[in-house]
Amino acid sequence: MPASNLAAHEPDLDGIRVLVVGAGKSGRAAATLAAGRGARVRVADLRGPSEAGAEVLALAGSGIALSLGGHPPELAADADLVILSPGVPGDVAVVAAARERGVPVWGEVELAARFCRGSIVGITGSNGKSTTTSMIGAVLRGAGIPGGTGGNLDVPLADLLSLDRPGAWHAVELSSFQLETIDRFRAAIAVVVNLSPDHLDRYPSYRDYARAKARLLETQDTADAAILNADDPESRFFDPFVRGRELRFSTRDEVPRGAFVRDGRIVLRTEHGEDDVAAVDEIPVPGEHNVANALAAALACRLVGCSPGAIARGLRGYRALPHRLAHLATVAGVKFYDDSKATNLDSAARAVRSFPPGTIHLVLGGKDKGGDWAAFRDVVRGRVARVLLVGKAAPAIRAGLGDTVPLEDCGTVERAVAAGFAGAAPGDVVLLSPGCASFDQYRNFEERGRDFARAVAALAEREGRDA
Repeated sequence: MPASNLAAHEPDLDGIRVLVVGAGKSGRAAATLAAGRGARVRVADLRGPSEAGAEVLALAGSGIALSLGGHPPELAADADLVILSPGVPGDVAVVAAARERGVPVWGEVELAARFCRGSIVGITGSNGKSTTTSMIGAVLRGAGIPGGTGGNLDVPLADLLSLDRPGAWHAVELSSFQLETIDRFRAAIAVVVNLSPDHLDRYPSYRDYARAKARLLETQDTADAAILNADDPESRFFDPFVRGRELRFSTRDEVPRGAFVRDGRIVLRTEHGEDDVAAVDEIPVPGEHNVANALAAALACRLVGCSPGAIARGLRGYRALPHRLAHLATVAGVKFYDDSKATNLDSAARAVRSFPPGTIHLVLGGKDKGGDWAAFRDVVRGRVARVLLVGKAAPAIRAGLGDTVPLEDCGTVERAVAAGFAGAAPGDVVLLSPGCASFDQYRNFEERGRDFARAVAALAEREGRDA
């Protein structure tokens, strides 16, 4: 192994043998970063050459070796460093073999953070982290603060380094999968929007999932800030892991330090004093959960140093991310909303509560992540007019919901759009908020949302009454 101190903030990777396990977006970004720093990089992926796609095959043109069709344990035999992609579980054989040899196992976020000269606002949680991250990014960029917005949200941290410099602030969404493999990564400001059961198809228990999230807090130090949700009882789990100064946000009560709502206005209470920022009804995305997201975002941006005026402008100008309660069309008085990003039950519940009771025709289903569908009865009871079932989870949802609400088996999103419209009255809502992963029928939630949007657009064209 070449001489190198991998524990250094900017380790010398020249000649280091790096194995990247998983060739998704973050794996490719990690491979490119390491190769650019002089490492000898090999990327391994389960997909064969015909399935891997052009973006993976193009890595070979950068001098990166490819091992496609599997990642057997012998690949770890000559690795000095393993980079594990978030979609690959940490107990796969090649990673176990590396750890037996004492080889460090990092994620792309950990690798990129070693070369980051700016500061990071890290955002995690079960629901709303993408919206909160993009809100923070919108405010920071609108205020003229350099940096990038990404992480689990579209652009890997390794790719954000092109925007990095001293004084930059990066808004970085972090999934539990990414947080499993951090070590020296440190967020100067950590935001945990909430906690609810998710990914129970990967983690042995809810506590294991929550424990992965807690890594964001316990890698901070006393000079950092931790922002937590005062309204969420489940978030009390994180209290023992807080290392920085603690602030909270609440839509219900005033907090000693943090963000809250008073007389319909967002108020921040920090070391800068008390700031009246903006009216709640100026937030251009619906739902109380988005008020909470805006509070967390405003608070983080104030700690970065944004003025109350800049925060207000950023929030007012914010536009919802695709597939997050996005209004697509109103056809013959029936409103269609795409919330494909709602891949767990808590997120779907938040969407349901954003609309008037009794008007919702809810599209549920996909790949089940181990959610408690019987507990979801309390969400749909009296609020949802019908549930339109799609995907492999349909039998589990039917068994869990029982006769609480009328159920209709549709199978596909396209048929659910047609059934939803046929059974809805003017003023009703057809809502895709599936509460499940998309991987039974789609590559990702974005593809599912686009399929829903295409079906709605085709319906609107047929009906000729798109408002």
